[in-house]
Amino acid sequence: MLMRTDPFRELDRLTQQVMGSAGTWSRPTAMPMDAYRDGDEFVVAFDLPGVPADAIDLDVERNVLTVKAERRPVGKDVEMQVSERPLGVFSRQLFLGDSLDTDHIDAKYDAGVLTLRIPIAERAKPRKIAISAGEDAPRQIDA
Repeated sequence: MLMRTDPFRELDRLTQQVMGSAGTWSRPTAMPMDAYRDGDEFVVAFDLPGVPADAIDLDVERNVLTVKAERRPVGKDVEMQVSERPLGVFSRQLFLGDSLDTDHIDAKYDAGVLTLRIPIAERAKPRKIAISAGEDAPRQIDA
């Protein structure tokens, strides 16, 4: 279903949290996600609190799903007292298996969570195969 390819993603995420660096378009920060199968769908949920829906970009090319989002500062005329929420660009790429139908992805954004529902392709669903018996019907023999 989903192929993970970056073994250092968690180390990068920890480093960015400790160093406090904001993500840029060339080096975006990773966003947390959950992925699971729910019946005939594969569900992926991304945490994007405080990001407006128009600042989220979702793209599928072949079997690569890319999610990018940007959380901007509150305003230029504000004097920040405490700033603990990460700002900047967030991105995540997922390599989807051939068993998923990427043409029918359903995306919903509610309460800071982007939820994608990707149906399992028909060719990947389990199915029964009918077995035909040999010619067991009696044959007429002419002598």
